[in-house]
Amino acid sequence: MAYIDEQEAFCREIDTFYSAHGLELDPIVMAVPMIACTPEEAEAQNDGLKAFAGKALFLVEDRWRSQRTMMEARLLAHQHIFSQVYARNCEIRRIDKPLASAFLKACHSYGDASCRYRYGLFLKRRTGEKTGTRPDKPSDEGSAGLLVPGTLVAVSEFSSPRRWEKDGRRVSSYEWVRYASLPGVRVEGGMGKMLKHFIEEVKPDDIMSYADLEWSEGSVYSSLGFEREEDKAAVLFRIDIRDWSRTPVRNPGDHVSNPYYRWYKNFGSAKYRLKLTVGK
Repeated sequence: MAYIDEQEAFCREIDTFYSAHGLELDPIVMAVPMIACTPEEAEAQNDGLKAFAGKALFLVEDRWRSQRTMMEARLLAHQHIFSQVYARNCEIRRIDKPLASAFLKACHSYGDASCRYRYGLFLKRRTGEKTGTRPDKPSDEGSAGLLVPGTLVAVSEFSSPRRWEKDGRRVSSYEWVRYASLPGVRVEGGMGKMLKHFIEEVKPDDIMSYADLEWSEGSVYSSLGFEREEDKAAVLFRIDIRDWSRTPVRNPGDHVSNPYYRWYKNFGSAKYRLKLTVGK
């Protein structure tokens, strides 16, 4: 009964959030409460949901608890309530690790990552911005109206290269590890601008990246010329409900029973690759 109460409480919070913004509950958003107390229960929960991977938006409770502002902005953006700036009004600069890390901690589900190249997209001028794109919502729903020139609006990170020999030439492959914009702000053309900049500066042979099927099937990568390859396997996580932290678990057979632990298995990731010189 306690677990049923936990599930109902989480779903009520989501209903309250939508109601507070004058919105109907989005049917494509699926609330996933943290009710699995064993890896086996997490597996069963995953089995009941995985048919919707890449089609629904999974709002997992630990994300809601630990990254509330970010998750709220994503839900509103899916309802077309966001601020929009244009990449043409921004400039790209290399940034250092502390700045990238702080930005991604606030704006990306998985935070910072190990990488070699870090780029920031900075607002240079304000023309043609859209704020509160739904006509039935006031303009203060978004935050672009608060942005000033010089504001960091998006960050991209790319890995060091993997190199190998093919047909007598050296091939360099990179991973696009992170991209995120400010919560509540959509940068039109931002991903494309940063990708183009990286290609011109580093001259990779190919670039690969992953789309988290918990939230997206990765159609944005297809629009940038990437091709979908094999999917990455689902990952089992242990959730500590005292701080809602996620820890990936390699061997679920070694799990220790703990009243503060919940278990969650995600839906894996879709792998995408952009071939620039190899196999073209």
